[in-house]
Amino acid sequence: MLIALASFALMAVAGKELSKNIGTAEILFFRSLIGLLILLIIISIIGFESIKTMSIKKHMARNASHFFGQYGWFYGIAFIPLAEVFALEFTVPIWTAIAATILLNEAITKIRVVSIALGLLGVLVILRPTVEIIHPAAIVVIVGAMAYGVAHTLTRSIVKHDSPFSVLFYMCLIQLPAGLLLAFSDWVMPSGIMWFWLLVVGVTALSAHYGMSKALIHADAMVVVPMDFLRLPLIMLVGLYFYNEPIEGLFLLGASIMLFGNYLNLQNERVKTNI
Repeated sequence: MLIALASFALMAVAGKELSKNIGTAEILFFRSLIGLLILLIIISIIGFESIKTMSIKKHMARNASHFFGQYGWFYGIAFIPLAEVFALEFTVPIWTAIAATILLNEAITKIRVVSIALGLLGVLVILRPTVEIIHPAAIVVIVGAMAYGVAHTLTRSIVKHDSPFSVLFYMCLIQLPAGLLLAFSDWVMPSGIMWFWLLVVGVTALSAHYGMSKALIHADAMVVVPMDFLRLPLIMLVGLYFYNEPIEGLFLLGASIMLFGNYLNLQNERVKTNI
């Protein structure tokens, strides 16, 4: 989890630095390209059996959603404070619960309804739509979080028969041409320090997924996911120290409401599993 937390923070900083010179789609293209090259090296060692799949169509659907989720995340990083992007990203469990109800016919329990309500309340406190104009990038981040929710739901279906390594491989392979196609009209050839930040994005995108997956193998989700919530205070400090992004009281209140809703839902899921 320490690897995952550090990876998310580094990826956010790299995205922030890159957004000064190149577009979001181009960042996603290089993220996929670098990730794919790394994975191909690993595959040449462990064998192609590791990436076999039972449903390429599900991978296509999952990565269409995941691409838009990633796009919203990196786009938001370019225009609004890092902490706000991370806080709005924590609405993903809301959209995952809704998507699971629609796509997987999962029952929506009272605790899930409470969790969704608290999440939406937290968003309203953070964005304060009646007080000030909402930055368009914040809306893009929320739409991206919705896309992440669909992607997470499809991932749960895929990993029943495919390995997590297979999910990573097809993520890079499928999203590579999507990023290139969208970046083509606004292409900027990277130079100098940009190559370093692109490498950071490519490596941390893989290490974040890997760290989270390994943590869930070795510990209960009740231990792992609350640690994931530490991403928010960590990125607050990063934003404050490196980019002079202030930490507001209402933002802390909204984020706390959202995280509490997530925690209630997580605890409820653990109780159901133990039963």
